[in-house]
Amino acid sequence: MQNSRRQFLRQAMISSSVLAAGIPSFATTDEQMNRSSEAERKGQRFNMCGYAAPKLETVRIGIIGLGMRGSDAVERLSFIEGVEITALCDKYPDRVAAAQKTLEKAGRPKAKEYSGEEGWKALCDGQDTDLIYTPTPWHLHTPVALRAMRNGKHAAVEVPAGKTMDELWELVETSEKTKRHCMMLENCCYDFFELLTLNMARNGLFGEIVHTEGAYIHDLSRDWNFNKKAYADMWRLKENIGHNGNLYPTHGLGPVAQCMNINRGDRFDHLVSMSSNDFTMNDLAKELAAKDPFFNEYTDRPYRGNMNSTLIRTINGKTILVQHDVSTIRPYSRIHLVSGTKGIAQKWPGPARLAFGHSWMKPEEQKKLEEKYTLPIVKHIGEIAKEVGGHGGMDFIMDWRLIDCLRNGLPLDQDVYDAAAWSCLMPLSERSVSKKSRTVDIPDFTRGAWSSNKPMSLTLEGGGTTGVRKVKK
Repeated sequence: MQNSRRQFLRQAMISSSVLAAGIPSFATTDEQMNRSSEAERKGQRFNMCGYAAPKLETVRIGIIGLGMRGSDAVERLSFIEGVEITALCDKYPDRVAAAQKTLEKAGRPKAKEYSGEEGWKALCDGQDTDLIYTPTPWHLHTPVALRAMRNGKHAAVEVPAGKTMDELWELVETSEKTKRHCMMLENCCYDFFELLTLNMARNGLFGEIVHTEGAYIHDLSRDWNFNKKAYADMWRLKENIGHNGNLYPTHGLGPVAQCMNINRGDRFDHLVSMSSNDFTMNDLAKELAAKDPFFNEYTDRPYRGNMNSTLIRTINGKTILVQHDVSTIRPYSRIHLVSGTKGIAQKWPGPARLAFGHSWMKPEEQKKLEEKYTLPIVKHIGEIAKEVGGHGGMDFIMDWRLIDCLRNGLPLDQDVYDAAAWSCLMPLSERSVSKKSRTVDIPDFTRGAWSSNKPMSLTLEGGGTTGVRKVKK
């Protein structure tokens, strides 16, 4: 009784302190940590790493969220043969109508329409889709993916896959239980140099990988986050309030995690995270509010620190630096860096470079090496991807690869464990920042299977059969 009372009072004090400090409760409470630990102890229901779902001759897709990312996805997916876009959904009906025009222009049949606050639920519950493709605001990623899988559909969800540890564990357990794929749409894993370095890493060119770096450094403030016409209901700006950590880790983290075989021979062990103060967002809100009262509610708010740096150590003793800054004036960078005992690859800032000694390779020498280690998927679909577009082609390579795997019954390049492990930096970095950069353990979402899981396949063996319609842009 005494212990129960002490635990109750302790939890009450933690919760009140969290609320008073404006820190989201999911990032700090013992209750959340205990639930995550309890989930980890249950053991795998089924190992989704390497799982090949039954073939789908035609992949019927429902797309939920038709803003910037969603509308582009409708166009890209329309080029892929073996695809039927059977359902479209957005909170705003005019966006659905615009997507229908895209389908009409591509010579595709009209899709079933859903709209309103709850439209996504009806789409997931329907019987005319095999894959739910979800480029919605962040808070809907997990609810949509869960409902899709529970209704027998595969889920392809934009980044991050979930915002809390409980959400991420629920994604893992639901994917295992339903044997439905939950792939996070981490497009940066399919950029050309990232695929090249992945193949080089697999072939031992860098030796033993010791350290990697990734980032998302992109000034989004004035043109995007504070733009009334950019994100519906200012949702992305609101995500920057009261959440102090790395809010968008996966673009930089995903490609280097694949190079290091995370969840497939190694795994994340723990992290420490530190954020600067905010030196720009409140000032910009006040500047805008002086001209437009709309921005008054965004002044004097607890914005996240401008720069967050998170350092991860893996079970095998490797380190990863992940950074996030979308509110200071810096050139765009994902800082893709892979450093090993025999060599290094680096892109952002500056051009993509390779070194296997004390100086960078000469361009003509590097070009020969790149030609040798370019992956079959890039040779097969890379030029078409550049024509279709989507961040230089990487979006289309990602979409085509996903569809080709589903049609040929192949394992996906990214599984639910990757989605959870890469996304968990969001809540765990916040937890570390809130505790003066103390160490935070990273759970093993595979629950032990990481030690025997095989690295993802880099070949087109068994696949590569999905065609592409003639590009007319």
